[in-house]
Amino acid sequence: MNIGSYKLTSIVTSTFALDGGAMFGVVPKTLWSKQVEVDELNRIDMVTRTLLLESKDRKILIDTGNGDKWQPRLKEIFKIELDPYILPQSLAAHGVSVDEITDVICTHLHFDHVGGNTRLENGKIVPVFPKATYWIQADNWKLANSPSEKDRASYLAENWAVLAENNMLEVLNSERELFDDIKLEIVHGHTLGQQLPIISDGTSTLIYGADLFPMKAHIPLPWVMAYDNEPMRSIAEKKRILPGLLERDAIIFFEHDPRTIACKLTSSEKGIFGGEDVTI
Repeated sequence: MNIGSYKLTSIVTSTFALDGGAMFGVVPKTLWSKQVEVDELNRIDMVTRTLLLESKDRKILIDTGNGDKWQPRLKEIFKIELDPYILPQSLAAHGVSVDEITDVICTHLHFDHVGGNTRLENGKIVPVFPKATYWIQADNWKLANSPSEKDRASYLAENWAVLAENNMLEVLNSERELFDDIKLEIVHGHTLGQQLPIISDGTSTLIYGADLFPMKAHIPLPWVMAYDNEPMRSIAEKKRILPGLLERDAIIFFEHDPRTIACKLTSSEKGIFGGEDVTI
């Protein structure tokens, strides 16, 4: 798929699993279990999925997934499977080396979104993309470095500290056009300062759903995660954003849906829902 000057490529970086009840908040299991499969530990299978954007001048990644720095116990708890999804190898399969990545847009600094920013090399944490600039919102940067009791387990400094030490981070303070045809939409319900990249050339539009729309099942307004810091704010943000996406016939890209990469939207008197699936 191409939008404007960018070639878009979807890349799965890991599979993992989280508690289904936590993923769907107040939605009863009798409803959400019709949308996803659930295991004996009440976990649902998920993926981490990055989006590679290639233009003449830039090679951009949006998020980098869980990464490979996990201890065996935590890998078991979260059912993390990395093979055959190691990001550098996956990029190489698409003809892109880690040294060619110019930019990494971090939607937010939760471990399942930026774990692939860094790796262990001879016992030392180093950047995976040594020539890239990593972009993050100031509100999320502040929270990640001083998290609440609810957030603490999700923010792991090993995924960004070395980037700051090497002046590879750019901290933004607002919505803006980051590059040609790439705008950032800022939302705060899941966590403060989550930025959703929107790629649009005026004809075609795609929004990277991150954790506002982690899966296709999360498009309806009440379907928000218990992980969200402010669930009512997430609902209000979806209510604000979805009509514009529907009007523009936009595509929503899902970072965590194991079955659906992306989709268009449809509507009825009951609201706005996921429509036709889109392959990227």
